[in-house]
Amino acid sequence: MPIDMKNRGLAAAVLLASLLALGGCSSTIADMAMPADAPARQKDANGYLPVHDLPPDRADPTIKPADQAKIEQELIAARARQASTAAQAGK
Repeated sequence: MPIDMKNRGLAAAVLLASLLALGGCSSTIADMAMPADAPARQKDANGYLPVHDLPPDRADPTIKPADQAKIEQELIAARARQASTAAQAGK
């Protein structure tokens, strides 16, 4: 019996120590160690980023269609060169 009580006491002490250690992780260190000359942090009402606030649509496309076609042809040519090089190396 005394060994069982000793194990229970040890388990309770370990549980208490782990709860205290994990409880310290819940505080924000940035708020505790703020320098005196730092500007006050703005507290947001809801705390979430505005993910639904999208920028306005662009008036003109970023790449002109002619330039896009030229880039696509260059990529196709590069892919063909890589395929032929790989085929020659595989022989």
